Amino acid sequence: MTRSDPRTWPMPQLLAHRSWVRRQQPFPHVVAEDVFTPTFYRALAEHYRRISTYEFRATMAGYDATAARIRDHLDGPLAVFATREWHDLIAGVAGVQATGDVTAALHHHEPGGEPGWPHNDLNPGWFGGPEPESDEIRLEGVDGVDYYRGDRPTGVTARETVRAVSVMFYLANPPWSPGDGGETGLYPSFDEGVQGTGRLVPPVNNSLVMFECTPFTWHSYAGRSRNPRNCVVMWLHRPKHDAIERWGEASIANW
Repeated sequence: MTRSDPRTWPMPQLLAHRSWVRRQQPFPHVVAEDVFTPTFYRALAEHYRRISTYEFRATMAGYDATAARIRDHLDGPLAVFATREWHDLIAGVAGVQATGDVTAALHHHEPGGEPGWPHNDLNPGWFGGPEPESDEIRLEGVDGVDYYRGDRPTGVTARETVRAVSVMFYLANPPWSPGDGGETGLYPSFDEGVQGTGRLVPPVNNSLVMFECTPFTWHSYAGRSRNPRNCVVMWLHRPKHDAIERWGEASIANW
């Protein structure tokens, strides 16, 4: 559990206050450029580069990327993605009542990497203890609870949640130009995702794409990048019964 201190994370001073654009196709999503001030963005990118020199591991079966968990690196500016201030900003933009439970990681794709598979992120995730208080965040795994299966140490309680909002923030990348590849693909259906027919969001530094996780938010890493592709990937969560009430239990894509 982490508790946010507004004096430490003055979100209004960190944000560049540029327009965040809401798009409806191929499904509702939000894109934003120049998310943070230049000074804070440079600090984020430098923190990312320091971690990437020694920490990244290939931990995701079938996914052509390496990663590191932000929960292991809360000693620098990347910890902003594990604050209640950032959580509540994202939840508010998405219009989602989120629990305060967060999964956040750094992802790295090598040039020429394979595309990902179309998926919608409507997946379950387990967290220890009760829901966080209104000024708290709980990061996955910190209570010894297995995020994917709910396994836990004796005496530890756990809650099953469902991913509610996906966020990808791009940083520490070479300058991007059309034709460089490495985008995030957004698709109207699974089949069109397989065909690669959809909207492509480029990995422009200090920009993000975010969307509510639903049965219809098909997306993937488009691959075939000329350059490395780096980003922060994070999810907010909702109680499982909320997802069941909206879409039915069969809509949840279990691991």
